[in-house]
Amino acid sequence: MRVVMFYHSLVSDWNHGNAHFLRGIVSELVARGHHVRVYEPSDGWSRTNLIHDHGDGAIEGFHRAYPGLESELYDPASLDVDAVLGAADLAIVHEWNPHDLVARLGAARARQPGCRLLFHDTHHRAVTDSERMREYDLRGYDGVLAFGDVIRDLYLERGWTTAAWTWHEAADTRVFQPLHHGGEPEADLVWIGNWGDDERTAELEEFLFAPVRALGVSATLYGVRYPAAAQARLERDGIVYRGWLPNYDAPAVFARHTVTVHVPRRPYLESLPGVPTIRPFEALACGIPLISARWDQTGGLFTPGADFLVARDGAEMTAHLAALLGDPEWRRRLAAHGLATVRARHTCAHRVDELLAICAQIPAAEMETL
Repeated sequence: MRVVMFYHSLVSDWNHGNAHFLRGIVSELVARGHHVRVYEPSDGWSRTNLIHDHGDGAIEGFHRAYPGLESELYDPASLDVDAVLGAADLAIVHEWNPHDLVARLGAARARQPGCRLLFHDTHHRAVTDSERMREYDLRGYDGVLAFGDVIRDLYLERGWTTAAWTWHEAADTRVFQPLHHGGEPEADLVWIGNWGDDERTAELEEFLFAPVRALGVSATLYGVRYPAAAQARLERDGIVYRGWLPNYDAPAVFARHTVTVHVPRRPYLESLPGVPTIRPFEALACGIPLISARWDQTGGLFTPGADFLVARDGAEMTAHLAALLGDPEWRRRLAAHGLATVRARHTCAHRVDELLAICAQIPAAEMETL
């Protein structure tokens, strides 16, 4: 099958969590013999900021980590959408693409009946910025891939599409797997995430900074867009801040720490229950014990208490963290259960199986056999 994918970036993961899942899906499709072309805009903000902060060496690092993956830079204004879709059996368009490009691809779909066209939503904007999402013209699309049941249902209930499927993110287990670290842990706790608004700051204070202070544990933090005041705050709390972390280096970082935490953003707790971001998949796939803040509605994807612990407030986070750090056997059992769940149900191989099954539901006389 010939697949084309329009995403913000394949090569850059600077403030771009979707890169993990995209890389894993492309790797799996290629391994199965499919022909995949990934298009990313030449002026994409993630790639631009990555090169600005870290130079071309960061792009070279991606190619060393994924020697078989390539993307094609393009100018959305001048792209020949008919030629692209005419050479594809399936096209997937991510929701961070410009409205104009999304509409142009939808119009071209009518002129290219041999190509199936799907819109891919992996964000909370359907709830938090519904007016902006409503502006996407999906009339030419065969349906929507939504990364949770709630998002899928919103598209159908609001009439934004006539067909939608749940397609959760998952771990790229070719890269994300337990690694052995022979020496002493670098620190007790590691958190990988980016800075946000004042509301996000309050969440991190309750579930990360305050427990670290209360227990006096050592902690390392990775992420981007941390202003000087935020970095000073981390220093005051004794948290070592290391800046941008290439996504493919996360397994080695997890291996050098004892536990990690997940702090879901408020929309995922209040409006999008059962919709996980990529972070829990990453941690569990790497076999590190995980404590999640308030995330006990997982849509049946995981088993809270067995795959990871849930902290309903800062005091419970502090208690869980203290207990896990003091009990190596509990850490081992928790990590093993979470890892087994990911490997059994939540790898990019599982999601490619689901994608191909979805494609089989869309009639296309000219589509190649899947």
